[in-house]
Amino acid sequence: MSIKIKDQPFYIQSTAVLFGIILLVYVMSQLADILVPLAFAAFLAILLNPLCNWLQRHKFGRGLSIATAMLAALIVVTAVFYFLSTQIMQFGDALPTLEKKFSTITLHLKEWISQNFNVPVAKQDELVKETLNNSRTMVGKTLNGLIGTLGVIVLLPVYIFFMLLYKTLILNFLYEVFSEENSKKVGEILSETKGAIQSYIIGLLIETTIVAILNSTALLLLGIKYGILIGCIGAILNLIPYLGGIVAIALPVLMATVTKDGYSTQLGVIIAYIVIQFIDNNILVPRIVSSKVQINALMSIIVVLLGNQLWGLSGMFLSIPFVAVLKIIFDRIDELKPWGKLLGDNIPTKNIGERWKSRQRKKAVLPS
Repeated sequence: MSIKIKDQPFYIQSTAVLFGIILLVYVMSQLADILVPLAFAAFLAILLNPLCNWLQRHKFGRGLSIATAMLAALIVVTAVFYFLSTQIMQFGDALPTLEKKFSTITLHLKEWISQNFNVPVAKQDELVKETLNNSRTMVGKTLNGLIGTLGVIVLLPVYIFFMLLYKTLILNFLYEVFSEENSKKVGEILSETKGAIQSYIIGLLIETTIVAILNSTALLLLGIKYGILIGCIGAILNLIPYLGGIVAIALPVLMATVTKDGYSTQLGVIIAYIVIQFIDNNILVPRIVSSKVQINALMSIIVVLLGNQLWGLSGMFLSIPFVAVLKIIFDRIDELKPWGKLLGDNIPTKNIGERWKSRQRKKAVLPS
């Protein structure tokens, strides 16, 4: 006679679930080099699928339609990188001057600290050197993450092409692997997942473009050198939910410190970025990044941090759409609906525990 987990006591159920999660996370971390490119490819294949379908309806063969869609995407990406590279080349020409200015500011800062806090310059240099030595591990981890990202870029075109080529085979497998009575739920999950990922990625690209324009315009008006480059980098960093926007402020503030006298420009940069972040979080994200699945802010921050621990920089980018897909699945399975509600941003107006306590109080006052 088989024994079902759901018939066991809670401590056995929770232990089994916890063990399963630990095993899953371990496997995902060990297979990161394989799973990360596959995950990016799956999302991008879903994004390119409508264009492939449109080309096929206009008498393109399947292989040719996929190749044409990927070529169009490559042209757009190349144009963006060309634009950024021209800005970076201009920045490189002025790098010696900026380094000299930065060294002067650093020397003045050391003298100010020495005079006001009685910390000798030699001691400050020793502390800085020790901090740099301790940060080597972090730098190495970051370099490994960049190398992994380059590996993703190399494998992406191959994965995307074959995912689009074998799309029907993959969909048929997903339908057939589940029992026939669940085919309707499977179809709904696949349809909602496709819509959620497409709307999320397209909305994210539009939002990033608008934020880049706002950042660059604000920095140019404030007279920050290389404002277009720094504004675009800030918009890219903004793709990392909640954390990237904070890091993006440091770049223009640092540039203003190196190239400007006084602190009024730095204050202007901070105010401008706060206004842009307010516009982004309250207008752009709700209206443009119109994903069909809404994840609440607390869970977004948690999953971004967990994604960073699991897959580094790639995990931070993949965390939100991945959890959005999980929420779609949770919302369609009765046993997992509470988890779907926990991930969502619909805040209940009533506390279930309070209602239960109210019923208990009413029973207590009723005569027996």
